[in-house]
Amino acid sequence: MPVDPRTPVLVGYGQVNHRDEIDPDKRSVEPVDLMVTAARHAADPRVLEVVDSIRVVHILSARYRNPGLLLGKRIGVPDAETCYSTVGGNMPQSLVNQACLDIQRGRADVVLVAGAETWRSRTGLRAKGSRLAWTVQDESVPLPRVAGEDVAMFGEAQARIQLDRPTHVYPMFEQALRIANGESVADNRRRVGELWARFNAVAVDNPHAWIRAPISAEEIWAPGAQNRMISFPYTKLMNANNMVDQGAALVLTSVERATALRIPTERWVYPQAGTDAHDTLAVVERAELHRSPAIRIAGARVQQLADVGLDDIDFVDLYSCFPSAVQVAGIELGLGIEDPGRPLTVTGGLTFAGGPWSNYVTHSIATMAELLAANPGRRGLISANGGYLTKHSFGVYGTEPPAAFRWENLQSAVDREPTTRGLVQWEGIGTVEAWTTPFTRDAQPEKAFLAVRTPDGSRSLAVILDPASVEATVREDGEDLAGAKVAVAADGSATLK
Repeated sequence: MPVDPRTPVLVGYGQVNHRDEIDPDKRSVEPVDLMVTAARHAADPRVLEVVDSIRVVHILSARYRNPGLLLGKRIGVPDAETCYSTVGGNMPQSLVNQACLDIQRGRADVVLVAGAETWRSRTGLRAKGSRLAWTVQDESVPLPRVAGEDVAMFGEAQARIQLDRPTHVYPMFEQALRIANGESVADNRRRVGELWARFNAVAVDNPHAWIRAPISAEEIWAPGAQNRMISFPYTKLMNANNMVDQGAALVLTSVERATALRIPTERWVYPQAGTDAHDTLAVVERAELHRSPAIRIAGARVQQLADVGLDDIDFVDLYSCFPSAVQVAGIELGLGIEDPGRPLTVTGGLTFAGGPWSNYVTHSIATMAELLAANPGRRGLISANGGYLTKHSFGVYGTEPPAAFRWENLQSAVDREPTTRGLVQWEGIGTVEAWTTPFTRDAQPEKAFLAVRTPDGSRSLAVILDPASVEATVREDGEDLAGAKVAVAADGSATLK
């Protein structure tokens, strides 16, 4: 069957790690430098010089007025259309989905998707009394087109108790998973340590991973001097690793253009289908803290659009900012969490491979493409997640062309799913549904955040501040708070009954 000449195809994929010593007296590497290097790894100059659209993933470590314009000038296409994404780990896959639609419909010809962060350099320079330097663009520089929905993922119920960091919310999801599984705290920590050790094993074999040293499950779950507790039950090695300088780039075009450019077909990887959706934006209103209707619905639909089932998927990369994100996605997709024949990552995940903030999935797609190109006939599934298990994007990839690239936004289906009444301010006696205890940098528990079910089944968020009560939440012989009664005051403070 002949392939439609406008079929989108991924023809370039490059990654870069910058590990030079951070010297405040020298010009520091900036994100655009890494994007340029990654783009040159992705494709040769004759391909880059015909790029007509540059789409950049949101950057946190530097502030550019139009990063795509800088990138375009550096690679020789100053007149390329530019686009800049909103915040969210879902955005790289979402940008690819939209690039494929634009190529398919003739709105773009050769698209470069790129992203980079230099958070390691920025943090290291700040510690030395210096600051990261980046190219400043004045206000005469045109702003890029914005891609993605800039939705509010942090609501009043979280704000009033300062439950404002992913490092606090995701371990609360972990506790909800543990409670649903009927696990003890100790069994859960060991099991999650084993899951993350399997991710580490993949990173050891990934030449693009930031951390490639083998790390055992016990070294991951047990707190120590080099692995402090961040927010119980998650140690540092269960958190995403932002202290990296990394960039990645993808080049997409049509079959027609790839043929004209004489790009070797052995590098061609086809995006076969994509989907996007988001879960209930306010965490307090979600029906269950350990489930994701958007992952279930959008994940199932992307397989239908690609005409594949789970048994047809050879490689999987689930978004892996924290172990709970992987477990929830695995459950919703029907993937075996402990299947040795099909690891849930191709990179090693955000802890070990890196790819911080919004840009991890640019790296995971690049790694998936390398893997598929080396294994013709196989297929891969990418999941991407932004916020607090909030925004989701999926892609199915393969070396065989699809009948047509297909994409859907599944939001209307997700919006029909049940939710919970979330209370911004509530006072009374409730039941602890899930909890987490953040630690200070000197290894002291500082407070305990609670998700509390009210007598009528609504949910409120609260915080324990009493030092003795907080300490009790993390003692090895301490009481499991699941199902405990708690008195919540009008200001959101809580006391165990």
